Amino acid sequence: MTLRREAFLDHVKERGAYGTAAEAERAARVVLALLGAHLVGAVRAELAARLPEGFALILLNPLQSAEPLSPERFVRATAAWIEGATEQTATWDVSAVLSTVADTAGEDLLGQILLQLPAGYDLFFGRPQPT
Repeated sequence: MTLRREAFLDHVKERGAYGTAAEAERAARVVLALLGAHLVGAVRAELAARLPEGFALILLNPLQSAEPLSPERFVRATAAWIEGATEQTATWDVSAVLSTVADTAGEDLLGQILLQLPAGYDLFFGRPQPT
């Protein structure tokens, strides 16, 4: 089931403690663009089908990445794309967006997503995996 844009942004705004929907949207756009560079095939398409249309398009037309980014580098890349962000605030942004994505994806799809990502992303999604 596709989540409505307003509902998706409301979840991101609440989890990120953003003052405005525009701040939540900025974080969502950057994080989803970076995430899209890490996902391929049916997994990316299935996640896109569950996101609001505008965010689905961002996921399907990602920023390019030469190699998968470690969680730390993902945070640094997020900070670089958000004006005024620090690594600390970018970690908050990534977690706010990806935990919302996790809820939208559901457990089965999230498991497939995590298989395509380097170790450590499970914490961003709010779903720590046993080691």
